[in-house]
Amino acid sequence: MPSSSKPPPARRSVNHRVLQEVALRYFMEVANAGSVTEAAARLEVAPSAVSRQLGRLERELDTLLFERRARGMALNSAGELLAAHTRRAWLDIERVGDEILALRGVRQGVVRLAATEGFAFDFLPALVAGFQQRNPGIRFAIDMCVQAEVARRVREGLTDIGVTVSLTSERGLSVEYRHPSPILAVVAPGHPLAGRRQVSLAQVAAYPLALPAHGSTLRQLLDISCSRQGLALEPVVTSDHLYPLLQYVAHTRAVTFCGEIALRQQLQAGSVVAIALRDREMNERHFEVQTMAGRHLPDAARAFIAHLRETLALDA
Repeated sequence: MPSSSKPPPARRSVNHRVLQEVALRYFMEVANAGSVTEAAARLEVAPSAVSRQLGRLERELDTLLFERRARGMALNSAGELLAAHTRRAWLDIERVGDEILALRGVRQGVVRLAATEGFAFDFLPALVAGFQQRNPGIRFAIDMCVQAEVARRVREGLTDIGVTVSLTSERGLSVEYRHPSPILAVVAPGHPLAGRRQVSLAQVAAYPLALPAHGSTLRQLLDISCSRQGLALEPVVTSDHLYPLLQYVAHTRAVTFCGEIALRQQLQAGSVVAIALRDREMNERHFEVQTMAGRHLPDAARAFIAHLRETLALDA
């Protein structure tokens, strides 16, 4: 007697060609722009063309990729997965192209760096110059960003290597190098605190203060430590940038705060003095070299990270 039960539905297969075509490029543009209209303007096509390609992609994958909102579109979980796959795939294509050139004896490529100001201003340019002496065919692009933007650019494949400071581990990132980066008090050579080996924030608070903006990890740690101790830090100068603060304290009795790597040129020149802080929170930051999790870096980027590690080991 024939069974009355229905056979299970056939598993729907995905047309993988759709993941390699124009639909994917349009999808990524919408993901980056946050709207079909803006993506169409960037692509120089009609919004209807973008909508058709998105519809085709979602039909082939049998899932929605965006949350449609009143003010634009945001990737949902499936869209995030597809975007991460796409970024890695495109970056791998770039890497393979560079490796093919290397097989022909052509040593070239571009390494994209994103770094916070303290590293982008002196530290990285000197490292790049030393690296290019041995690898003259490698070009570099250096972007200066706030800490959160460095992480975002690395995670989204917009940059190869992030050089920054971090308080906690970041999702979607691999840490290629990590080292403690304590915050130091920075004063002019003739400052009353200049001869001390170590000071506390309570001692520093008695002097005029030049402080970074609230969005920096350095200011966050200062505020946390001061809140815990009941201290009020009232700055006479604030700035979104580090080097105006360093120049200011070099000519006054004020105090600012910074990590050692960002200070090296000024310390070598003798324009400022750095003093260790004994407060616990001032020693919880780490210097990090970050890359996208799961990505195979181009040879040039891997070689530069090795050069960075080697240089820091020599300076330790």
